[in-house]
Amino acid sequence: MPRNKKKNSRGGQHGHVQPFSDEDASIETLSHCSSFSDVTSGPDDGGEASEDAAQEDFQYKLKGFIDSTVDKSAKTRQGALDGLKTALATRILYEFISERRMTITDSIERCLKKGKGDEQRAAASLACLLCIQLGSGIESEEVFKTLKPIFKNILADGSANIQARQAVATSLGLCTLVAEDDILDVHATMECFENLFTRSYVRADGTCPLINPQTSALHTNALLSWALLLTICTANQLRDILRKHLPKLPRLLESEDVNMRIAAGETIALLFELARDMDAEFEFDDWEELCDKLNALATDCNKHRAKTDKRKQRSVFRDVLKAVEEGDFQTETIRFGTERMTIDSWVRKRTYDAFREFVGSGMNYHLQGNEFIRDVFELGPPMLVDSATMKAMKISRFERHLHNSAAFKARTKARSKFRDKRVDVGEF
Repeated sequence: MPRNKKKNSRGGQHGHVQPFSDEDASIETLSHCSSFSDVTSGPDDGGEASEDAAQEDFQYKLKGFIDSTVDKSAKTRQGALDGLKTALATRILYEFISERRMTITDSIERCLKKGKGDEQRAAASLACLLCIQLGSGIESEEVFKTLKPIFKNILADGSANIQARQAVATSLGLCTLVAEDDILDVHATMECFENLFTRSYVRADGTCPLINPQTSALHTNALLSWALLLTICTANQLRDILRKHLPKLPRLLESEDVNMRIAAGETIALLFELARDMDAEFEFDDWEELCDKLNALATDCNKHRAKTDKRKQRSVFRDVLKAVEEGDFQTETIRFGTERMTIDSWVRKRTYDAFREFVGSGMNYHLQGNEFIRDVFELGPPMLVDSATMKAMKISRFERHLHNSAAFKARTKARSKFRDKRVDVGEF
């Protein structure tokens, strides 16, 4: 958990009030009981009765999913896990989940141990969503204490399903951030990730290790989870990590996998930010060589690489290069309901991206109503806004179109300042 971890932080509110948003959960099994439709019922008795009925129906479906996680049919178990994942990603269900957390944990444990491939992936993701719902308290610590040994066994088992290992690498990182209460155990988990992604380092003689795409994806997930846990390391741990890994991480920039190159670049930018937070005069011995590598990736026009990969890579490495050279960060504003949040650092970006990977389109719901996530991003207690206020605040479609057009023009002008048009010559 981040430095400002509060032991009593919960995943949601102790009440029936749900957060408001313009988005609805777009899933077939839960479409008629999405958060938005539930909370926008009329104030009359009929509306309240309809809302209560929808809530009862929703909870009935969730109970059915929980029961089905122990079904004999693998397909049924898979469907139940996916149903629970979608519900936890798009709703605030602290009270319902808290009462059944051990039952759900037992089901996840069983699916991780006895399931195959997709079932293990779904179980690993569900474990992470369960911790997000419960927040950073005793409840999530109990859940994680049960599942952590299984996660680590799967992660270290070279004979395990590779997709399952990829999912576990991501889930273990975020679960550790949320539910681990001992910083030494955090460091031990980081070493598990190091044992994986360091295998992708270019060798000292300049040769690249032979790694297939699936294994490279596993190493990338391990690196991103490792970077996430960097955000909660102590100053002494960070100094050791900077000394041990910062000289070697640039080797990953030569990987054939674009996602690994991008993950390595963002991790390097994160390390520079953390180092400068500790020491404003921080210097890196191979700074010029690193900047040359980053500049080459920011202007990469090698024809043997896919055009979409190059565009994605150049966009990221322009920001990474600015971070390393100047300590700058391209600020981003996230709007949810009546509030706004600014992503103004690599630490904040890595944390936001990690949560968004699991809750997806439900991120706005959690930013509005999940007490734990609001605590992580220092947003304060959830704001309660009635439907009439929300309706009054909405702008017309024409006004929204004008706003989007203006934002698009401003964004295009800003990007054109950093885009070297010569690198696009000969790509088509």
